Amino acid sequence: MSTSTTASVSTHILDTSVGRPAEGVAVHLAARAGRDADWQALGGSATDADGRCKDLPALPAGTTHVRLDFAVEAYFEKKQADAQQDAPANRDSGPGVFFPEVAITFAVVPGEHYHVPLLLNPFGYSVYRGS
Repeated sequence: MSTSTTASVSTHILDTSVGRPAEGVAVHLAARAGRDADWQALGGSATDADGRCKDLPALPAGTTHVRLDFAVEAYFEKKQADAQQDAPANRDSGPGVFFPEVAITFAVVPGEHYHVPLLLNPFGYSVYRGS
């Protein structure tokens, strides 16, 4: 929840390759107070069955920049393993996961809420400020 001195952040992930939420993706949150300040790790969460992180840590007062780190490699490896069980003849000999991590950095101002959805597929992603 945002206050007059802090911003707040929420996120969710939609796997656009299957049109469903991405469950079980680890998400880490970091913040800094100023462009030249060091990042402060605040903690993390994992996406639920709806692809949402409902328990991300609160941002400290003075936060000006936020970074969300999505650890998507394990999610895609599990998807690939599940698909291979269903159809072993369709094994892909490629390098595995093209984007093992997605890091999104954005600026915030106190009193605002920032919902940042990640639209994800095995070979690309998109983000935007949601509502």
